[in-house]
Amino acid sequence: MSQSPIPPSPSAQDYAAQLAANADEAVFERADPIALFTDWLAEARKTEPNDSNAMALATVDADGLPDCRMVLLKGVDGRGFAFYSNRESAKGQELAGQPRAALLFHWKSLRRQVRIRGTVEPVSAEEADAYFASRARESRIGAWASDQSRPIDSRAALEAQVAAAEARFEGQEPPRPERWIGWRVVPDSIE
Repeated sequence: MSQSPIPPSPSAQDYAAQLAANADEAVFERADPIALFTDWLAEARKTEPNDSNAMALATVDADGLPDCRMVLLKGVDGRGFAFYSNRESAKGQELAGQPRAALLFHWKSLRRQVRIRGTVEPVSAEEADAYFASRARESRIGAWASDQSRPIDSRAALEAQVAAAEARFEGQEPPRPERWIGWRVVPDSIE
């Protein structure tokens, strides 16, 4: 049985350079953690071009069991951290039953991570509509075609659902499905 190799750790020289880059003591003087987060996210966009806005979202199910998955941050401001998905999904049901969550951003290239814990509230319908309208048409069609977190019979069945949604909205812009909403994590703590 062969094991896949684990990538080597950075060299001592790389590690020292990273530590020096993160040695700015002014970070401890920043009074606004969301502003600092926004600055770090901008840095991550330069060094991590693939999904620098990816975050682990941890929730708890009805039995108290933790659940975690990756989602994409779609907005951050003084109110909190926003993301969007299907409210009928496992995450949607868990957030409805227990409106608290934890987020984790890991930017390996920057040797930084940010943990956020807080309460969760839905974004306004207007915010969800605006974000949904900004998505690629294929993504909007997919939101109509996919029953997220539910088993599908086959790829052909999913493709048939996509074709049906495409036919339904031929010549028009697909509106946001009622089940497709946004949530905002209002931080109690940011570390």
